[in-house]
Amino acid sequence: MAKRVLVECRDLFFRGKLQEVVRTGGGEPVREEPFELAVIELGRADGSARIIDLVARGIPVLAFACGRRGAPRRAGPGRARSAELRSGERPARAVVDSRRATRS
Repeated sequence: MAKRVLVECRDLFFRGKLQEVVRTGGGEPVREEPFELAVIELGRADGSARIIDLVARGIPVLAFACGRRGAPRRAGPGRARSAELRSGERPARAVVDSRRATRS
């Protein structure tokens, strides 16, 4: 019998990807109890309480934080800027195109 896995994720696309990983590994993604493993996205208002409840009931939990929301966590000087550009945010200062710059 396949292991039943609860996947709680706000992002519909990412949740589908996680469910496909579960299926590929021989598991069965479910939306309600009973389940043997829970994959929970951190950041929900009740996330900590939900994890504590599941662990107290003996259900293993894999908790994750989506790295695309908010500011980059451990970004170095160049990484923060590239993360801003990938997320679609406008940089705080103008970018100078070195190919167009003229020498004085």
